[in-house]
Amino acid sequence: MAQYLILIYENESSYAEPAPEVWEQAMQAHGRFAEQIVEQGAKMLGGNALQPTTTATSIRGDVVTDGPFAETKEALGGYYLIEAADLDQALAVARLCPAPYGGVEVRPVLDTSGG
Repeated sequence: MAQYLILIYENESSYAEPAPEVWEQAMQAHGRFAEQIVEQGAKMLGGNALQPTTTATSIRGDVVTDGPFAETKEALGGYYLIEAADLDQALAVARLCPAPYGGVEVRPVLDTSGG
């Protein structure tokens, strides 16, 4: 089984000050997604939501700046690390990932173990 990162990119303003019911709905959707990963025969290894890009600190060379390096409409808001049989299975799982204000990107994790 290989590891894949599901990166969740969404419009941050959609979650800037969500109503409690919007937040609860999002949490329920992600809870259901965790169940669906197993139903799809894959395994969740981890995942987290990220603080807004306004909390980011960017480093380019020797220059450290507050905030994100690039202005974009969609920002990385969270991720899941999964284990799946192959890319097809990882994509099937990723299609179920809640991202109503954007989308997801699936990237294989590079095996650097040398084995």
